[in-house]
Amino acid sequence: MGKITGFMEYQRLQEACEAPQKRLKTWREFVLHLDDDQARQQAARCMDCGIPFCSSGCPVNNIIPDWNDLVYRQQWRAALDVLHSTNNFPEFTGRICPAPCEAACTLNINSDAVGIKSIEHAIIDKGWEEGWVTPRLALRKTGKRVAVVGSGPAGLACAQQLARAGHAVTVFEKSDRIGGLLRYGIPDFKLEKAQIDRRIVQMEAEGVEFAPSTFVGNAGDPAADGLSVRSPASLIEEFDAVVMAGGAETPRDLPVPGRELQGVHFAMDFLRQQNKAVAGDRLAGQTLAKGKHVVVIGGGDTGSDCVGTSNRHGALSVTQFEVMPRPPEEEDKPMVWPYWPLRLRTSSSHEEGCQREWSVATKAFAGEDGQVRKLIGVRVEWAKDPATGQPKMREIEGSEFEIQADLVLLAMGFTSPAQNVLEAFGVDLDARGNARANTEDYRTSVAKVFAAGDMRRGQSLVVWAIREGRQCAQSVDAFLMGSSDLPRN
Repeated sequence: MGKITGFMEYQRLQEACEAPQKRLKTWREFVLHLDDDQARQQAARCMDCGIPFCSSGCPVNNIIPDWNDLVYRQQWRAALDVLHSTNNFPEFTGRICPAPCEAACTLNINSDAVGIKSIEHAIIDKGWEEGWVTPRLALRKTGKRVAVVGSGPAGLACAQQLARAGHAVTVFEKSDRIGGLLRYGIPDFKLEKAQIDRRIVQMEAEGVEFAPSTFVGNAGDPAADGLSVRSPASLIEEFDAVVMAGGAETPRDLPVPGRELQGVHFAMDFLRQQNKAVAGDRLAGQTLAKGKHVVVIGGGDTGSDCVGTSNRHGALSVTQFEVMPRPPEEEDKPMVWPYWPLRLRTSSSHEEGCQREWSVATKAFAGEDGQVRKLIGVRVEWAKDPATGQPKMREIEGSEFEIQADLVLLAMGFTSPAQNVLEAFGVDLDARGNARANTEDYRTSVAKVFAAGDMRRGQSLVVWAIREGRQCAQSVDAFLMGSSDLPRN
């Protein structure tokens, strides 16, 4: 490494960000990337540890020690090349990835991990600022055509890799803009959509065609209302291969009394509306948190996004409930390293204002004139079931309570990809309702049809979607050409 003793000399640096009072007034990103000197110092902390567990902890197997060393030596262009060699879209992961690489960092055993994510953020932002991110045109065209269904991170990564291999790629997206859940599932204050737009420009220059507002499925499906429709059969006939790369978008519901009341919404519907409003769309009847007592049910990233969005709307209060117990403040590192630890995580949205409660189950909603007004909850405790050995929830007697709730957002995760699309393709499903395909070739049970990302693995991280999109592209290329020069990672 560039500075062998750097990890003993320097402390971890956090990226600077705007104060909550200022950032709550806008929908812009508020995290600032490290400057050159800060990034150099942070990269100097990368140890000569021998075995880079960070790379194996990263789903796309980023070659982290190499670009850390290059940043330390201020060889930014070379660092960008190394970063792009495993990750098509580091501007996405450098902003929204939870950084499992840092959990696996060897320094994390008994100190603060290297700020890998912040260095990645700095590298790619500098790459764009310097004009180093340019189209990579295929040296030859193969004459093969590939359809990619879904324009989220898996679909975009797969499409870009296939275009660079010389194939003619068309990406079909049912939404009016390209980006999938990157576009409409992640608030602009975490990922401004200009980050997606400039990648689309790059990919178009590389030969990728985009077909938004196009539903792939059966004609007459309610989801196709107002959209162009392409049947799976027509894609299979027209293209040499088809990749299913849609997101996990079937939300987990909460079937309790009062669920039908107005003001109880799925989180993704709420977030999608706001993202469209930020993009300039005029929405009739947008769900707003302004002047309301908001309750978010679900303690994950989607719930956190609802908290940040509600505070920017001007909510009177925001409360977040999680049915699982409160995690520990710090993990037992020797017990869990290098794996992703269970510990309390406080997001930037929580810091902006939120009452968080754990071990709470929702019993019912109550309202007036069809509008939700309060939530009835109960405290729960968890204990190991002697029969199964699994944790089992039990309500605590006498712990029922009520809380004012003018807007309830259900952010409890997703159960599967869109079942109507899977059924239209007729692919075999696994036990969780995902397209059945392995990670060796990503092929489904239907000839010429592949599946990657959430469509294959279920709800997951953006970085996992990018990995699967890249690997699927390599499998498709080998299927079409007999062999492939595309990287597996």
